[in-house]
Amino acid sequence: MYVSVRGIPRGTGIRSRVPRVVVVLGMVSLITDVSTEMVTAVLPMYAMLVLGLTPLAYGMLDGLYQGATVLVRLLGGFFADRLRRPKLVAGSGYAIGAAAKLLLLPVGGAGTLSAAVGMDRAGKGLRTAPRDVLIATAGPRDRLGRYFGVHRALDATGALLGPVVAFGLLALAPGDFDMVFVVSCCAAVLGVLLFVHHVPEHRAETEGETEGEGEGEGEGGVSLRDVAALLRITGFRRLLCAAAVLSVATIGDGFLYLVLLRNESVTTRWFPLLFVCTSLVYLALAVPLGRVSDRYGRNRVFTAGYGLLLCAYLSAVLTAGAAGAGLCLMFLGAYYAATDGVLPAAAAPLLPAELTATGISVVQAAVAGGRALGAVAFGAVWTAAEGATAVWTFAAVLAVALLTAVPMITRARDQRTEAR
Repeated sequence: MYVSVRGIPRGTGIRSRVPRVVVVLGMVSLITDVSTEMVTAVLPMYAMLVLGLTPLAYGMLDGLYQGATVLVRLLGGFFADRLRRPKLVAGSGYAIGAAAKLLLLPVGGAGTLSAAVGMDRAGKGLRTAPRDVLIATAGPRDRLGRYFGVHRALDATGALLGPVVAFGLLALAPGDFDMVFVVSCCAAVLGVLLFVHHVPEHRAETEGETEGEGEGEGEGGVSLRDVAALLRITGFRRLLCAAAVLSVATIGDGFLYLVLLRNESVTTRWFPLLFVCTSLVYLALAVPLGRVSDRYGRNRVFTAGYGLLLCAYLSAVLTAGAAGAGLCLMFLGAYYAATDGVLPAAAAPLLPAELTATGISVVQAAVAGGRALGAVAFGAVWTAAEGATAVWTFAAVLAVALLTAVPMITRARDQRTEAR
């Protein structure tokens, strides 16, 4: 069933119809992201001002759980394919994320906070690949970039609204973090209910037509041997390696925003709005760049996205004041729009039908692992030198990574050909 997407903000430029399940999943992600980003926006203040954690302790906690989601992502994709029930696995992830919000209410120290954050990240890792496979199988593969763009635009809307709601609640009741956590929990439960009642179950075909190079041995469920066979698919292997190499050279948003703060491109008063501005750019460009990727090649748009990230790095250190901050945020939001939804859209057509969720989870886990390594490395360079030096170092590393990755994936067949 297809529905109009007129409810998407005008900046997305969508006039056609997309499958209903894509829009519903987008709304689920919107509501869930409102819940998650409400907590994310206040968690640093809560951890340091209320619980008394040092910035270093909180940074180590955040970096640890970024890396910890790697295994959970792999398990989510594997079991979605093995059980052939991606809705069940994704729904479990959404439910775990909602339950994690409950743990925040009686938080009394770093241990309970760690459990709550870890549980939330585990839920996110578990649901991502199965959810993306529901999108990837919703319609024709030559429109996957558009479908993922619609989903990511709605997701970005939630990421935009979450911090606004949190700061609004704290403005009404300063210091009442429990109220933020209660509202966040209610929103998460609403997202779970919407997912359960309005997203149909999809059972992967065991004898689907394989569009990659190689076939899974899918009868009777997916085995680890089938998963290992994914690496024999040339196009997928090249995409995986390119994504992993590029992700290691990625600076986390928080670090980049701190560089802008240190350069006096932004003041502490406006610091929370940096997250909102990045989400606005992402929201405006997610669908248009998804459509561009369908037309001109998803690999090309994906690598171009990292070129935009390089521009964000250079803007942060070369341009001072509000202009530098504005350019940095514009390029950063465009980078997310060109990569976040485009990567699974590029991977899906390369994979056997019965291993789509597993393949997507492998790619996403590689990216998450690379970003975790990058976060540790950037922190180490900043500690040894200063923020600007660390950004210049990562800009050079990213330039080398692009020179390595672009030839690697341009040898694969054009994505439009793969989709057909």
